[in-house]
Order: sequence, then C-alpha cells, then structure tokens
Amino acid sequence: MALKTRFTELVGIEHPIVQGGMQWVGRAELVAAVANAGGLGFITALTQPTPDKLREEIERCRSLTKKPFGVNLTILPAINPPPYAEYRQAIIDSGVKIVETAGNKPQEHVDEFKKHGIIVVHKCTSVRHGLSAERMGVDAISIDGFECAGHPGEDDVPGLILIPAAADKIKIPMIASGGFGDARGLVAALALG
Repeated sequence: MALKTRFTELVGIEHPIVQGGMQWVGRAELVAAVANAGGLGFITALTQPTPDKLREEIERCRSLTKKPFGVNLTILPAINPPPYAEYRQAIIDSGVKIVETAGNKPQEHVDEFKKHGIIVVHKCTSVRHGLSAERMGVDAISIDGFECAGHPGEDDVPGLILIPAAADKIKIPMIASGGFGDARGLVAALALG
C-alpha cells in the first residue's frame, strides 16, 4: 500500500522517502536502488568530475532503473567555481525531470530548469530560506535540520523544531530531512508537517 503525499504525487514516486544529494555517495547504484524501492534518489552532479561524466552517470542510472530519479546541483561560493552552467546544461540535455538545488542564490539555475519543465526542489536550512525558495518559484523544498549534515546550517536548529516551523509557513510540498533512519522517523516527519 503506497503512502500518498503532495510530494509523492508531484514527482511520481510510491513512498515519501528521498535520498538527497550526497557528495561522493549519490551515484547511479544508490540512486537506482532507492528508485527501484519506490523512493526518490538524487545523483550528486559535482561528484562527477566533468559535465560529460555527469551525462554518463545519468545514463548509467537509467540503465539500472526505469523509475523517477533526479540530480542534485549544489551551488557554493568558491575561488575557482565549477562550471555550474555546464553541469546545468548536462542535466537539461539528459532529460532529467527532477532537480534538487542547494546552496547560494540558485535563481538563474531554477529559472533555466523551469523553462525546460523540470521539477525543482531546493534544499533549505531555515524557514526564511524556504520562504525565499518558494518566492523563487521552486516546486518543493527540502527543509534540513541541523542533524542532516553536509551543509552549513547557519542557525543550527534541529529538525524537531525546524520542520513544524517550516510547515506552518511553507505552502509548497516539503521534504523533512535529516535524522531519519527508520519507520518511526518517517511517522515523526509526517506528524511534523
């Protein structure tokens, strides 16, 4: 029996389980396993050394699953930033239907993805960032409590506090992220909003 939520209906998955982008871990094998189990997995774009290698990883994932999966593009400030626009184009050219953005000011990427009919989920670490992403036009957010790890989390607010605070303000579908390891966590996330 599938558990339906606004998010499962938005992205066409069976279960409200998401494996977000994780540097060095979000590869085709893991993403396909999550997809085949009925959840949504994200290939981590910047784990791949070049946009062409990302194209290959997307195709490899397609060879392992026929179910929905996405790609994470994290935008971080850097002295020598990766070629974000080229990674974005690789995602678009590969026909990916769902993208998770994270990091600083992704507006140009969101706009380009939306022009191509791609569903955009933005990873946020505070309610104010979630509201900003909603105004930016994303389709859903991932609200990441401090225990989620892998992000700077400016406010250090844990999920049990952050998730219901975001649910009170955010109107678009929302993923509760971080600190969930079993069915009890899923039930808690659903109860939190």
